Amino acid sequence: MDKSERSFMDGQFLIAMPGLQEGTFVRTVIYVCAHSPAGAMGFIINRHQPVSFLDVLEHLDILGGEDLTKLSSEVRQLPVLMGGPVESGRGFVLHSDDYVGESSIPVTDEVSLTATLDIIRAISKGNGPKRATMMLGYAGWGPGQLETEIASNGWLTCPSADELIFDPSVDTKYERALALLGISPAALSSEAGHA
Repeated sequence: MDKSERSFMDGQFLIAMPGLQEGTFVRTVIYVCAHSPAGAMGFIINRHQPVSFLDVLEHLDILGGEDLTKLSSEVRQLPVLMGGPVESGRGFVLHSDDYVGESSIPVTDEVSLTATLDIIRAISKGNGPKRATMMLGYAGWGPGQLETEIASNGWLTCPSADELIFDPSVDTKYERALALLGISPAALSSEAGHA
């Protein structure tokens, strides 16, 4: 996908507003990968998954036993996040643009998305991208749904920051994403205001 095919929302963060008080998206930061008249797709970047990258490698029969102990600490600690409620058993890797596989899709000039086993194998062999985060599942919206949620004060939007996407410290990403806008969580209202 070249720049002319990208939407203004591609590569943006969605930050959940305080009015969103229950469900999957409470206090989430979502990285939007695709936005078009047909809908939108993104990944929650601040929710832990109860499995490790080593678990994924073993489950997929990519590596096991003694081979797992030989992996670098960087590979062992690759974050595996809950990307969203849709297709929660499917894996996706957001990564720096220094890795390009057959199915890699550029989201921005710096960040790409790959959803095939090739990237998992490359990472396990030390041939993967310099920076990566794995997600299981994704967040999706139908035509016009995301725009309606934004207009109803469900989400704040802002340009993304690569350091937040790839940072393994997920517990403070919500506050740090708000700080990109110069906002503290206490300053947000759950009421929508329209002029």
